[in-house]
Amino acid sequence: MQKLIPSVLAAALSASLALTIPAHAAAPNAANAAQQKQPKVQEAPLRAHLAFLSSDLLEGRGTGQRGGDLTVAYLETQALAAGLKPVLGKSFRQAVQIAGVKSLPADSSLRLEVNGAALPAAFGKDWVWAPGDAQAAHALDAELVFVGYGTVAPEEGWNDFKGQDMKGKVLVMMVNDPQPSAGQPGRFGGQALTYYGRWTYKFEEAARQGAAGVLLIHTTPSASYGWSVIRNSWDNVERFQLAQGATGTGLQGWLTDDTARSLFKAAGQDLDALRAAAESKDFRPVPLKARVAGEMKAAVRRLEQFNVAGVVPGTDPKLKDEVVIYSAHWDHLGRQGSDGGGEGHAATDTIFNGAVDNASGSAALLAMAQEASQHPARRSQMFLWVAAEEQGLLGSEAYATAPLWPLAKTAANLNLDSLNFIGVTRDIGAAGSERTELGKMAQAAAKAMRMVVSEAKPDLSGGYFRSDHFSFAKVGVPAFSITGGRDYLGDKAAAKAKAEAYSKRYHQVSDEYDPAWDMAGMVQHAQFALNLGRMVADAPRMPEWQAGDAFGKARAK
Repeated sequence: MQKLIPSVLAAALSASLALTIPAHAAAPNAANAAQQKQPKVQEAPLRAHLAFLSSDLLEGRGTGQRGGDLTVAYLETQALAAGLKPVLGKSFRQAVQIAGVKSLPADSSLRLEVNGAALPAAFGKDWVWAPGDAQAAHALDAELVFVGYGTVAPEEGWNDFKGQDMKGKVLVMMVNDPQPSAGQPGRFGGQALTYYGRWTYKFEEAARQGAAGVLLIHTTPSASYGWSVIRNSWDNVERFQLAQGATGTGLQGWLTDDTARSLFKAAGQDLDALRAAAESKDFRPVPLKARVAGEMKAAVRRLEQFNVAGVVPGTDPKLKDEVVIYSAHWDHLGRQGSDGGGEGHAATDTIFNGAVDNASGSAALLAMAQEASQHPARRSQMFLWVAAEEQGLLGSEAYATAPLWPLAKTAANLNLDSLNFIGVTRDIGAAGSERTELGKMAQAAAKAMRMVVSEAKPDLSGGYFRSDHFSFAKVGVPAFSITGGRDYLGDKAAAKAKAEAYSKRYHQVSDEYDPAWDMAGMVQHAQFALNLGRMVADAPRMPEWQAGDAFGKARAK
């Protein structure tokens, strides 16, 4: 990484003067005057937007639901009121074409076969599957091939396919990465999960190999969650995928570990021995004497959702053609089930309001935009509310595929997902920023706010690959999600209890706005994002990736 030139750091300090100073620190006299000229996020609009976006009126902002349509209408109206300009033409909307897919196991005859005999496997209990190409019907009779981790990583000298033709095959893969070894403790990120280990990568690579399908072997350690998470996401649930651009394989699914063991044993293979072999870069695909056969049916519908985007034009004659993007996803889980007439948080509550996740981020962007429009920077600043994050980062992926601003002139993406509603902190989360010069800039912005960037920890669950910023990183834009700190001021025990209580409300109907919330931490969180974004927007050049980073290659192209 190149050292940041002094003018970049100066911009960092200037842009960050707009903070709400923590109670334990006094603002320097020299900063008070300058602070009046800098954008300062206000609590009142942030709170108001949060309360409305998470209200029952918007029904949880579900993809393909009435509440989602109302949310888009609200966001574009408020973007206009905040002083933002449409990025292209007269509309704040970017259409996102989505397919909704729901497997129909009762109408299907799909089965695992060994030597012509069906292996007992119940949908939901033993395996799950769905079309990855949004087609309602597939007739399959395909050979199963075990391909280890299913990974092609040139920088690691790793290719699990060894040039073998996988067209028409159904690939059986392990999730996660090849594990560190005594001789190579740092391979594939060491203990941290790389993108090669994510199930999304496995599905993408199977499509690149021309396979007919892919089945992932689930274990709780390798996936970092139990089989119930898989089952609840696939069994009797509508799943969403982009309806335009590259599609997935015809079959996508998962096997339980027990089902995989039974399958491999019936096919004359030892799964544990093959797993061990797959830890070597010398591994070669192993055809199984087994097949996937039968007809797979699904209910498929097409729908149009929208990203909402507005811009504050830059002031510099040349730099205004470059942009900094702040993003947050507007969707949540919507209304699920049927309303039995109950009140409050009874079992009949059907609305997943998503106050913290992610009405907070969406509200913060509106409050930030209101200030940024009054204090434009040298580069342009885009405020982007993306659709269908909860369905697999679909809105941000659609944007990255058909960007409203040239990617080569997009300086950075700063993403907000679930803001700090607990209280003011001494630190701020910036995991992933260290991949680029944004890391040093984030440290400068934090220092100017009397804060520090939280200590980096190994990313064991692959968090960097699970939020909307990742869609930008994949196409070469320096990007990360700004997360809340954990070093709370005041009563630490009470703060810890609030954080632990929220972990039980995550993705539950009880994630609702509470008027008693102390919003100082959320304002601080949003202010840091705006300060850092302004620093990037005022810097003499765009930030760069660290030398050798895999995602920096896309930028170089």
